[in-house]
Amino acid sequence: MQEQRKEPILIDGKTIASTIKEEIKKEVADILDHGQRPPHLVAVLVGEDGASLSYVKSKEKQSQEVGFTSSVYRFPATITEEELLQTIDFLNNDDEVDGYIVQMPLPKHIDEKKVIAHIDPKKDVDGFHPINAGRMLLSLPSYLPATPCGIVTLLERANIETAGKSCVVLGRSDIVGTPMAVLMSRKGMDATVTLCHSKTKGLKEICAQADIIIAAIGKPAFVTEDMVKEGAVVIDVGIHRIKDDSEKGYYVTGDVDFENVKKKCSYITPVPGGVGPMTIVSLLTNTLKAYKKEIYK
Repeated sequence: MQEQRKEPILIDGKTIASTIKEEIKKEVADILDHGQRPPHLVAVLVGEDGASLSYVKSKEKQSQEVGFTSSVYRFPATITEEELLQTIDFLNNDDEVDGYIVQMPLPKHIDEKKVIAHIDPKKDVDGFHPINAGRMLLSLPSYLPATPCGIVTLLERANIETAGKSCVVLGRSDIVGTPMAVLMSRKGMDATVTLCHSKTKGLKEICAQADIIIAAIGKPAFVTEDMVKEGAVVIDVGIHRIKDDSEKGYYVTGDVDFENVKKKCSYITPVPGGVGPMTIVSLLTNTLKAYKKEIYK
């Protein structure tokens, strides 16, 4: 009689994020009980990008839920680079602002790297500033990029063994793939990491040997069943709206062909409800650290 295969365990990012938010909420309540002001998180939003609007709205709502002060600076897409840098200078010098993010992407006439470099590293709760990136690389205390930080927390809270495991990271972006590869290889996670990208040869074979696959390649359903070995852990960072004939007019999918890949996994994250909720929670965690001056004394 053939043994029935176990269903994979879904890593519920939404539930884990809710637990962490409750922990933050209790800490903020204690801060307020001692007569101190709450942590203050600011988002700078330029233009009307749909995904950015949705993310900032969610950030604002969840900041308020844990007791933070939350502010949004909204600007038209026509704002000049100089005007945006002046706003960043203002936030850098505002003692009532503990941390802030400049929501990406920015309009093409604004140099994103120049903007990021202008942010005070002490308030860079997105963890994108070169100083924070360098500190992360050297395993020094730093604000970690929100999505990679969220994935590390997800793996830890789900009690997934990473030490000595083979980990493939798909995608080498500055904000997810590259820092993800660094964090997975560091002490505490201790995985052996292969960072793959569009020029990688033998990608399917490399993935098929991995104990853990972290897919952040930005292509819908890119990871297919034949790229995943039996019992692998699959973390899906992607989120895509695909047009269809439904009432909504679209369905949401990730970088992984979920329905087919899950048949081979021990653990897998759903989309939505996996990595996404952890990204904002990591931002809240960084803001609390900034408020408490845990990284930069």
